[in-house]
Amino acid sequence: MTDRTTYVTLTGVRRRGWTDSMVRDLLGSPDVQGRDPRRWSLAPVRLYLLVRVETVERTAEFAAASLLSKARSVAAGVYAERRRAAVLSAIRAEPIEVPLLPGPELERRAVRHRHLLGGARGPGGGEAGDAPPGAEALARWQVSYLRHALSRYESLLDGLYGETGRGDAGRLLRRRLYEAIAAAYPALARECRRRIAVER
Repeated sequence: MTDRTTYVTLTGVRRRGWTDSMVRDLLGSPDVQGRDPRRWSLAPVRLYLLVRVETVERTAEFAAASLLSKARSVAAGVYAERRRAAVLSAIRAEPIEVPLLPGPELERRAVRHRHLLGGARGPGGGEAGDAPPGAEALARWQVSYLRHALSRYESLLDGLYGETGRGDAGRLLRRRLYEAIAAAYPALARECRRRIAVER
């Protein structure tokens, strides 16, 4: 059996500051490769001799690769922040066009949309056609329908990755959409404000 204290896993190598490309280019194939007997996994365990890892870490090639990796990471962060700022600016500047429908038509479409989403049960627990929904339920359904009708604006988020950037941009976009719905349909403003408050 292999003495695991003299080996380091791929995860351990990464913790030491290595990237996958550095492992591939500077270490090459693992010294030991096989299945982990302690747990079932399709991915093989890759072990590298610690002495070999430490030796490579003292070379000029490792130092150059490490500097290049850090520079790429910084450049990627700068690009991501620029992209995030550009998307936030685009969301702030984009005119939101809410479809203007007569009240009865909006109600009909909202109820149909609710039914298509699987909300076939009415507010009293019966079938949707048994009794008309209450005013609050109908307002929720109308805002949901209008929000769905504006889903094309989600394309403004394309190209944003990562929890922070996409989350901020998504919240800003949803707030702008709800504000536009409230401006177009003042009777729905209360429900729109409620949704904006929930999102914060």
